[in-house]
Amino acid sequence: MEKQMNKRLKFGLIIVILVAVAIFAAFWAVVLRQQHIPGFQQRRVPPTGGFIPGDFEYFYVAFTIISTINIALLVILTLIYLNIYIKTKSNFTIGLIIFALAFLVENLTSSPLVTSLYGFRAYGLGPFEFLPGLFEFFALTILLYLSIKY
Repeated sequence: MEKQMNKRLKFGLIIVILVAVAIFAAFWAVVLRQQHIPGFQQRRVPPTGGFIPGDFEYFYVAFTIISTINIALLVILTLIYLNIYIKTKSNFTIGLIIFALAFLVENLTSSPLVTSLYGFRAYGLGPFEFLPGLFEFFALTILLYLSIKY
């Protein structure tokens, strides 16, 4: 009974952390889109002519939120896998840690929050900007569920 309560507490804490990360990412994405930061000017500008069909700002805000949640999920998964490795000393767990760290580096380097700090901005991609991150979110959520369950 106590072990079940501990799992529920862990799961609830992870959900609270992910919601807080999502709110933080949404706020940060909106602020960065509306604010001009000196020293971090855009190096590329969208093509002249104004509106790019299929390119909505909401896609990029959604990608920022999804990307930041994925980073939080990967940090949580890495910590869980490290804890499992400490307990079991399994070679398979080392592979999971490397897997999680590789995805973490990929997500950090492609995060709109990081790329916008260096003056880069994606445009013209429409929904194809956030769909890979969304699929990754579902996969990471399943991994997290399975990692907590066992």
